[in-house]
Amino acid sequence: MGSRLHLAAALHATGEEAFTARHWAGLVREAEHGTLDFVTFGDSLDGRQGLDAVLTAARIAPLTTHVGLVPTAVVTHTEPFHVSKAIATLDYVSKGRAGVQLAVAPDPADARHFGRRSVGPEAELWEEAADYAEVLRRLWDSWEDDAEIRDEATGRFIDREKLHYIDFEGRWFKVRGPSITPRPPQGHPLIAATEPVGDVVFSDEVSASGRLVFRDVDVSTPVDQLVAWHSEGFAGFRVHGDLEQITRELVPELRGRGLFRSEYEHTTLRGHLGLARPANQFA
Repeated sequence: MGSRLHLAAALHATGEEAFTARHWAGLVREAEHGTLDFVTFGDSLDGRQGLDAVLTAARIAPLTTHVGLVPTAVVTHTEPFHVSKAIATLDYVSKGRAGVQLAVAPDPADARHFGRRSVGPEAELWEEAADYAEVLRRLWDSWEDDAEIRDEATGRFIDREKLHYIDFEGRWFKVRGPSITPRPPQGHPLIAATEPVGDVVFSDEVSASGRLVFRDVDVSTPVDQLVAWHSEGFAGFRVHGDLEQITRELVPELRGRGLFRSEYEHTTLRGHLGLARPANQFA
């Protein structure tokens, strides 16, 4: 028996299906039936029609109990304060199963949707995204875990000594904080990207970054190939394709080889992935 690998599914919907909560709920429930670690919800600014990924994940969260929910947030034209609050809210709604996939928008046509700024080269946008991820983590830490008092007798809701300004100042952002949302259940919801800026990186190459590396694969990819890649150091795979083929064919074969869970052993996304709850950097 080898070491267990992790599985995620990239959810896609087209046409009218993309606009119905029932369809998305069915997909996520199927992923949970297969005990997948998490699902990702795509989003972009390139003119393709679809629902907002973060709001869709929040709508689906109460309908599921274990599978992780990782919507995409395009960070080039959005403020980290708003995204930190939205993902913290998702973590509360899902009881500790939230994550976010950071994406950049290098196309000048995307910038014209907003009209606020021009964009530089993609490499520079990923440098900005790295700062963005750091601001997210600091804002989530701006409340200590026991900052809420909720003492009706004294009328005190917050211990102000346990609320912190983050005072972040970088090339792209100057954020004082603190957040207006208490620290999320996971401490830090999962941060993922196609570049090494968070906990998980989606990449075709194993790096020594200390992050969990997930390789994007198609559902017809042979299991022997997945096993070989896993032995090379890939923590897991994000599978694209027919979801039932993933949950009802791929998953049973991996279970038969002792490489995938038969039931959930944790209740949080970080727990599924073997990631500890981070200590608060301000505590």
